Amino acid sequence: MSPLSFWDLSLWIAVTAIILLVTSELLSPYYGRTSIIVNKKRLRMVSLSLGILFMLTVIIRVYEILSSL
Repeated sequence: MSPLSFWDLSLWIAVTAIILLVTSELLSPYYGRTSIIVNKKRLRMVSLSLGILFMLTVIIRVYEILSSL
């Protein structure tokens, strides 16, 4: 098994960010149980942080492509 490439890591970050953002929008704060509390604000901040990280990987990839021309 080979290690993850930069493109694979970027794709993984994007998918994770989308899943967390959708989850933060769809879940109720209590998720059906009184003992489990989902902090929607924290979940949304993590998903937006991963989205920004994905955008940075895209910018780095575009820079690599443009610098090779």
